[in-house]
Amino acid sequence: MADETVFVEGSPCVVLDGVSKSFVVQSSRESTWLSSKPLRRLARKVAGRAAATVTVRALNTTSLVVERGESIGIIGRNGSGKSTMMKLICGQQRPSAGAVYASSTPIMLGVNAALVPELPGDQNVVLGCLAMGLDRETIDARFDEIVELSGLAASIRLPMKGYSSGMSSRLRFAIAAAVEPEILLVDEALNTGDAQFLDRSRRKMDELRGNAGCVFIVSHSLETIVDMSSRVLWLDHGDLVMDGEPREVTETYRRFTAQLAKGNNISAAGIKEDARLNLMQTQVKPRISGRRKSDASS
Repeated sequence: MADETVFVEGSPCVVLDGVSKSFVVQSSRESTWLSSKPLRRLARKVAGRAAATVTVRALNTTSLVVERGESIGIIGRNGSGKSTMMKLICGQQRPSAGAVYASSTPIMLGVNAALVPELPGDQNVVLGCLAMGLDRETIDARFDEIVELSGLAASIRLPMKGYSSGMSSRLRFAIAAAVEPEILLVDEALNTGDAQFLDRSRRKMDELRGNAGCVFIVSHSLETIVDMSSRVLWLDHGDLVMDGEPREVTETYRRFTAQLAKGNNISAAGIKEDARLNLMQTQVKPRISGRRKSDASS
């Protein structure tokens, strides 16, 4: 059974202690106990079709310590567990095993800013900030800064339903950053802006980290990851494969995907296994003591 989320004071910002996540899903494949034709006919007669349940491991046992001031880039192929890790950190999902520790409530870009497509951008700025706990006076004081960061001054009074996905993501990022969270999680939003927006968002994340916070970034753009991260995690099929300096990790990942693209699966597996063994030799299991969420608010 998974432990509850625990808040800890001081350093570090986030700790994953033996965390894993599995999902039980229905499969269209018939259960193995229906191996005989008479049983299959009986099951179909009673239930129409016999469905088997399958356990899908989205994230295998992972331990991780993130210190204050770090910017953590997360890379990997689709289905590697990147978004699952982000959802576990922000509390959107509970781990199947292990515990997530945090020094404050993490803010997931796009989750806490619940916006209304029919309303114009300026009204959504107010709604999003109110949803994340800012008062009107603070919102008014930061409004121009939010609009400037989003780069949407020309469109801020138009309905959001007319925005492109990139424009919407930029506005969500600007709103989330305005709350000045200690722990900010950004999932793919930084791939959708122009060079000026990327420069502004980079400066904003540097500011957040400079205020003793930390940032998590998921992106398929390795250039964005290198530019905006002080440390990079490589996930593959739910495993933490590599954890280290941005250029070293991204270059190893490039070699891995290049071998896969050529059909050299054995060479790709060798690159992954070497990285995984190096990680296992250097990884230390975190030991954190803290208060459970129910006690933290008292």
